[in-house]
Amino acid sequence: MTKTTIVIFGGTGDLAQRKLIPALYNLRRKRRVNDEVNVVGFARARHDDDSYRDLLREGARDLGGLKAAPEEWTEFAHCMHYVCGDLGDAAAFEELGRKLTEVEGTGGANRLFYFAIAPSLHRLAAEGLRDAGLTTEESGWRRVIIEKPFGKDEESARELNRALHNVFREDQTFRIDHYLGKETVQNLLVLRFGNAIFEPLWNRNYVDNVQVTVSEAVDVEGRAGYYDASGVVRDMIQNHLMQLMCLVAMEPPDSLAPESVRDRKGDLLRAVRRWTPEEFRQHAVRAQYEGYVDEPGVAPGSVTPTYAALRLYVDNWRWQGVPFYLRSGKAMEGKVSEIIIQFKSPPLSMFERLGGSGFAPNILSICVQPDEGIHLQIDSKAVDAGFITHPVDLNFHYKDELRFGQELPEAYERLLEDAMEGDASLFIRADQIEEAWNIVDPLLKCWESPEASAPETYGQGTWGPSGSARLLREDGFLWQTLCGGH
Repeated sequence: MTKTTIVIFGGTGDLAQRKLIPALYNLRRKRRVNDEVNVVGFARARHDDDSYRDLLREGARDLGGLKAAPEEWTEFAHCMHYVCGDLGDAAAFEELGRKLTEVEGTGGANRLFYFAIAPSLHRLAAEGLRDAGLTTEESGWRRVIIEKPFGKDEESARELNRALHNVFREDQTFRIDHYLGKETVQNLLVLRFGNAIFEPLWNRNYVDNVQVTVSEAVDVEGRAGYYDASGVVRDMIQNHLMQLMCLVAMEPPDSLAPESVRDRKGDLLRAVRRWTPEEFRQHAVRAQYEGYVDEPGVAPGSVTPTYAALRLYVDNWRWQGVPFYLRSGKAMEGKVSEIIIQFKSPPLSMFERLGGSGFAPNILSICVQPDEGIHLQIDSKAVDAGFITHPVDLNFHYKDELRFGQELPEAYERLLEDAMEGDASLFIRADQIEEAWNIVDPLLKCWESPEASAPETYGQGTWGPSGSARLLREDGFLWQTLCGGH
């Protein structure tokens, strides 16, 4: 069986400790990867193999919540190794090459390079690997995983794509969005295309609007230096929310083959109506939570948004005229990731003539987190009350499907396993990255121009600014949620 080595650049960082090592431990425990998978961490901190293993054990436990018996961790830890070096130092890559030869032995091995580093260092890492001869495929495949943010705008994303393609082919490049690894997100394909009752209704004839909400209860949590240079559009909307929108609205793929799925997602992004910066003033709202400008690391007078809400349209046959509302923010009332499909009301309510009440719209809610599952809100007759109606929920919860002791897998487990198998279905292709930036670039230009109005404010622990509600009221709608919140 061919060996595989995972090289983690940023091997001592938060992502490695909190997500990657726990994911690999669980994959090995489930026998989804074999004993021939090794890890080599690369970072500037001074460690040897033993101290690096100690660091990861403590980090995976304290940050990642990993519960591993001492003997199981000891057995797992033998696969972890370390190289101390700087990405700008050619000698460090030579040392990495020697470590890989030592770890892999004779016969060669596959290599998965994981860039858990700042975006400004991606090019440096790729070119260092190439110049050291570590990306040649004579003895196995070579692949690279790139973490978000992928660029800061369309131009920088295109430049980064060109730089990576000078080292890795597109089929070797896996741009990761951890939201796509969540069970509830993957289930969107099954929900839409595996159930005949939904697809005939999944269009402008029956759908009134679509809402995508990703809210966080936490504030910037000491990441203000990064966040103030990024903001909610770059941090969340351009990637997570756009990808959720793709899965909701794309056309049926010919198959679940990676390129078939990714082709349809690319088609959807190209069909999104482009707003000019001036038009975005009417179709988007930005805000900051109260106290943001006082956070350590935030620039004085910063106008970086911690909340944004957008109204978009998809100009194709299926969705023409249906508004898509996207919102995301920090320091909100709850941690919720939810997709709402709000269906049109019946054209005629006979029950009102009989003294009944009006109907609430039918709503399909896909709860990505925390209450993972599906809710379908329908109208029903109240008991012993004439034809008075009220909404009731038909629910499915993933927690009810779990066997004793079983838990929903972390997204990184699925994504790491897919990358090792070469399945790019849940990863983002170069053209999708560029199209998503092309959609939001005018919004960033609008908000970052000197004449832009100041962002609204909202109280911490609320559901955002009043302007967000106004955005939907203009079309006769309200923000909806069935898996938590207001």
